[in-house]
Amino acid sequence: MPIAEDPEPRPSEDRAPDGADPSGADGKDPFADLVLDEEFIRGATVKEQAGRTRMLSARWQHTPPVDPGGRRSVNDGPGKAKRFGRTPKPVDPWGSSRPRRRPEWRTPLYVLLTVAVLLAALNIDGLRSWYSTRFGDASDRPGSAQPVAKPSATLRPTVDHPWADSPAESWASGAAGIELPKDPQATGTFSAEQVAAQLNLVRDYVAAANLDPKLVAGGSPDAALAMLDTVSRGTASRSLAHPSPVDDPSSWFTRFDPLEAIPVSAEVKVRGWISYEADGENGVRMKTDITYVYALRPGPEAARRAASPRPATGLPAAVQPVGLVTPVADVAGDTWTTRTIVRRSDTFRFHDPAKYRVDPKKVSAELTVPSFGNSACGVNDGFLHPEFDQFPPVRPNPTGPTRDPYDRDKALEGQGTCNVISRS
Repeated sequence: MPIAEDPEPRPSEDRAPDGADPSGADGKDPFADLVLDEEFIRGATVKEQAGRTRMLSARWQHTPPVDPGGRRSVNDGPGKAKRFGRTPKPVDPWGSSRPRRRPEWRTPLYVLLTVAVLLAALNIDGLRSWYSTRFGDASDRPGSAQPVAKPSATLRPTVDHPWADSPAESWASGAAGIELPKDPQATGTFSAEQVAAQLNLVRDYVAAANLDPKLVAGGSPDAALAMLDTVSRGTASRSLAHPSPVDDPSSWFTRFDPLEAIPVSAEVKVRGWISYEADGENGVRMKTDITYVYALRPGPEAARRAASPRPATGLPAAVQPVGLVTPVADVAGDTWTTRTIVRRSDTFRFHDPAKYRVDPKKVSAELTVPSFGNSACGVNDGFLHPEFDQFPPVRPNPTGPTRDPYDRDKALEGQGTCNVISRS
């Protein structure tokens, strides 16, 4: 659109001698009837310059502007190369620096995170099991519940990996998993040193009754029996000689029939604790709450006994020969292993030898409450009878409620029922 320049001065108004207007307007203003409406403004072909534009134009007619060299334009051509191989920053048409385009890295990261979240959602049980097996469960003391998780079909335990998909994988092995009170104090009639010795004696006994490799493999519990006082030893020996639902040796000792189940190794995963308290004038009472996890492979008669309604051993429990502990030939499917979880809550007493005829170096068992996970119900022969996935049993299914054998939140009460376990 053309721009109007500064107007020239108007010529002097010349009139005819007779006073007539040479333009023929007879002295009337030619713009009197002009209406500056919107249509007139839009149809204008000349645009008035701004005041600053007219000022700068008049100044630059005599003094042209000088380029200070502070900016560059895209019409200036390539600039001088910089040192160290760096290229000059790009500029826009007005000479301003244009930001460099950075590589977009967020999109691939978002895609990877989305895929990871989807995979975790599809296998949430496996993710929970992975965390628990590598970082351990929460505290096993009462008041800290552990979630019940379904067993994972993708992490089947084998001889090479017997603790796969088990919270016990991160547990300590053997007696190292039994927690003793720190800095025991004098209690009742016993000094702090005597209480510490009694705690160690109880730990040694439960280890002999549940962790001795020969005993677990089906041997006789001679070492554990020798640590009991006269009354407790007599009760345990009678149960071994005549096992019954009332006097079941499994309430005292953990053993497996080697013809049916063979320990994968001598390693047993353990988690638990021993506490003590005053027992009035009698002395000290000590309580235990310990969970033992055993990894087992099938024995030579595992398949046949799984098909039998009631497994039975060839000899009474009391005379089970140690020779049966020797390795036996493998059977089909022995690479598949299983686990049996035993939790025992026991109470022991140490009486004041000044008032009672007792041996201060022997353990007096007052109460034992066992709980077995993955052991045949209704079999009271002094052995535990695990079930293997490769040998589906024909025995009656458990009728009790489903429970997690690794859950140590609730205290054991009574003998309980034959429960269904959520995992092993």
